[in-house]
Amino acid sequence: MPRTRLFRIGGLAGALAAAIAAVPVQAQDEAGFQRYLPTLAQQAAAAGVSQRTIDAVIPALTYNARVVELDRQQPESSPNAPVPAFAPYRARHVDADRIQRGRAAYLRARGRLSAIERETGVPESIMVAIWGHETNYGRVMGGFDLPRALASLAYEGRRRALFTDEFIATLKMIDRGVPREKLVGSWAGAFGGPQFLPSVYLRLARDGDGDGVADIWNSDADTLASIGNYFVNAGWRAGVPWGFAVSVPASLDRRSIASRTTSPRCARVHGRQSQWKTMAEWRALGVVPQARAWPGDEVLATLLEPDGPGVTAYLLTGNYRVILDYNCSNFYALSVGLLADAVER
Repeated sequence: MPRTRLFRIGGLAGALAAAIAAVPVQAQDEAGFQRYLPTLAQQAAAAGVSQRTIDAVIPALTYNARVVELDRQQPESSPNAPVPAFAPYRARHVDADRIQRGRAAYLRARGRLSAIERETGVPESIMVAIWGHETNYGRVMGGFDLPRALASLAYEGRRRALFTDEFIATLKMIDRGVPREKLVGSWAGAFGGPQFLPSVYLRLARDGDGDGVADIWNSDADTLASIGNYFVNAGWRAGVPWGFAVSVPASLDRRSIASRTTSPRCARVHGRQSQWKTMAEWRALGVVPQARAWPGDEVLATLLEPDGPGVTAYLLTGNYRVILDYNCSNFYALSVGLLADAVER
């Protein structure tokens, strides 16, 4: 090819690159997002979403740069990052206002709660504590348009499979009769009193007030029944405490009780917990409950010392693992259990 021809092509390419660079990033993202929407439409149709819902929702969507920015700001899990102290977290999440509001909600919904506990085996106070942690008892539920947020996160691509599935689940909710205007929640797609993702809503949301609709946006009874159903599905065992505070003797050999297994999920969270032992075995090691009687000798528990030796520790049962299924954070799960205990007093 003649040398002059190469020069001319290079000049055109440079001019094109300069022209693209001159277009604002937001406009480039919007254009790319609009080109991506037909792919989402095809995937939704293949998953069984009605064409009516696809046509009503997808053409009206625009790119939301804010949710992508928020997603990119999330801290990545690092096995080498230092673990902060639990005490400040507890002070913020099991505070006097949240306890007082929780007790009021507990008393207000007692009739519904007792029926849900009889049906599910999940303590009333645990359901209330989850509600309090997730949305401060329905006060803070998010203001992002869910289809727009989830489609933008799917387009961004870092967790495309997750957000594509959740986007399609929002369309299925519309097919089931959920009004489009109700699909508002957090930037990452959680919504309603329990902060369920759309796929979780489709599987586990329940009608708690008998009106035939699982309205976790406006019905406290539906919110609490849905939380209870989630816990049953995750394996909650009736009659077993989530855990309790204990004092650990200075003589305890931590190396001898260190966990020898690695969890396939949330390895760092589970890695802070000890081996499983029966209550009888923990008692024989000199561990002493701080404010309650021992449960049955055969109940299994693991030890967690969130702020290290010499400070309050916790024996945690399998029901604590169920709380972790809701949000895989030791600080979150401990605070839910402690708030539940405070609300019930």
